Amino acid sequence: MPAAILVAWQLLGHYGAVSSRTLPTPLKVAEAGIQLARTGELLRYIWSSTQRALLGFLIGGGIGFALGLLNGLSHSANRLLDSTIQMVRNVPHLALIPLVILWFGIGETAKVFLVVLGVFFPIYLNTLHGIRSIDPGLLEMARVYKIRGAALYRHVILPGALASILVGVRYALGLMWLTLIVSETISANSGIGYMAMNAREFMRLDIVVLAILLYAALGKLSDLAAKALEERLLQWNPNYAVDRKGGGRRGRRAEAGGIRSEAADPAGGKAVRG
Repeated sequence: MPAAILVAWQLLGHYGAVSSRTLPTPLKVAEAGIQLARTGELLRYIWSSTQRALLGFLIGGGIGFALGLLNGLSHSANRLLDSTIQMVRNVPHLALIPLVILWFGIGETAKVFLVVLGVFFPIYLNTLHGIRSIDPGLLEMARVYKIRGAALYRHVILPGALASILVGVRYALGLMWLTLIVSETISANSGIGYMAMNAREFMRLDIVVLAILLYAALGKLSDLAAKALEERLLQWNPNYAVDRKGGGRRGRRAEAGGIRSEAADPAGGKAVRG
């Protein structure tokens, strides 16, 4: 599908259906990217934006995970903190840009702070939901087997909540790049957003489109990384485990195999027809 879009885009621009002043063709965008890559500017811009995004994600995600874990395990902490967090969550974090500029200026701190706000809430909410969704029977079984302390968190609580937490991570990664796009257009001297704003001043639409495509590509790579992490950490879960040889779900095949086994005649091994 993306290839078809690029071909159609190129043909429309090549035959004049879409003016190059409105939207440059993919070849023009690629040429601009190659020129920037040769000078080393493109890699510097990408690295600068990636550093901001990852730093904000680590800080915001870490705080969100810690508070989600705390409120999920402690009813007292949940009553004390959750209502305040939910109230702040209902305020769009990008609406705080004027206040953030007054607090931190237009330096790196303001940009990272906005990313922290953007990724905090998805991870917090999904961690809290994951902890509360753990089967009480598993906790009761852990008590029977005298699993307590760190072992309880490692073998019961975190695995039980991990699927929900990773959903929050994938959603937070998307918000991370969305927030970074806006924050880098405030005032920056490096990064993809700075490249786009600088190109706008000189009417370089090819570079502006290149910046948009770079954000899209980085967002897609982040999602693929999160998906790979999900498959690796949840390979024990039949709903997420992938049969790499056949491409199907192990859980579904195992379930189908179990049904067939139960339907077989224990004596002769033939399927029972009812």
